[in-house]
Amino acid sequence: MAGRGPTPKDPRDRAGHSKGPKLTLIETEPTPQPELPGSMPGGDEWPDQTRKWWQMWADSPITMEYTEQDWADLLDCAVLHGKFWNGAISVANELRLRVAKHGMTREDRARLRIQFASADSAETRRDREKSKGSNTPRYGDLKAV
Repeated sequence: MAGRGPTPKDPRDRAGHSKGPKLTLIETEPTPQPELPGSMPGGDEWPDQTRKWWQMWADSPITMEYTEQDWADLLDCAVLHGKFWNGAISVANELRLRVAKHGMTREDRARLRIQFASADSAETRRDREKSKGSNTPRYGDLKAV
């Protein structure tokens, strides 16, 4: 006679035993950023803010490894950005959702686990931390009783 209760889980399915998702690695070459088309869809001119925004993405280290598909998605975002700056505020939510996937804000980058590494600033911060307590060890004022 079988025991009571549900059948136990397979040990590999238990919490903490996950090996994570299997990744498929594909070799690609980064694609340079395309130019904005001469005009927006519908014939409107690109707002100056959108031209600056597009250049900001060109200069961003986030886009250094972008492929043609990434740039195509960002171009769609540029159209929404242009519409927003031309007064169509109804596109704001869609624009926000789409640029979040590219790591637009600090919060977006944290969620995507993107961190900018600056050797100079990291070194300066480490040196500053060392100098704070270089003469006295941590908890140096404490005495055993």
